[in-house]
Amino acid sequence: MIHANHTRAANTSVARQLLPAVLALAGTVASFAMTAAPVRAATNGPFYSATLTRPMDGTQKLVQKGVLWKCEGTDCSAPRDTSRPVIVCARLAQKVGPVARFATPQGELAAEDLARCNEASAG
Repeated sequence: MIHANHTRAANTSVARQLLPAVLALAGTVASFAMTAAPVRAATNGPFYSATLTRPMDGTQKLVQKGVLWKCEGTDCSAPRDTSRPVIVCARLAQKVGPVARFATPQGELAAEDLARCNEASAG
């Protein structure tokens, strides 16, 4: 009888030691899933938005350095690229002309970055 009680106590002790580790792992997995989901959603839709100084005719799709831009009138949007926003803006300006506004979900380009972007459209 003593042996059975000792085994049950050992099993309970192991379970008590493992419980915090299992809960921590479950919490880590849950928090990763919560933070990874918005990233996936952001890659499916537009990341960049730009307002051109000159409207385009109708709705157009154009590819500039691997980025697919969808433009209608003066409004353009594209999914995220690996380059810095000012570089992506400059590539767009090379193709369509000066950009009046360029933004990401983090905010709009600063005036000096927008000026650098538009230097590409002059050349």
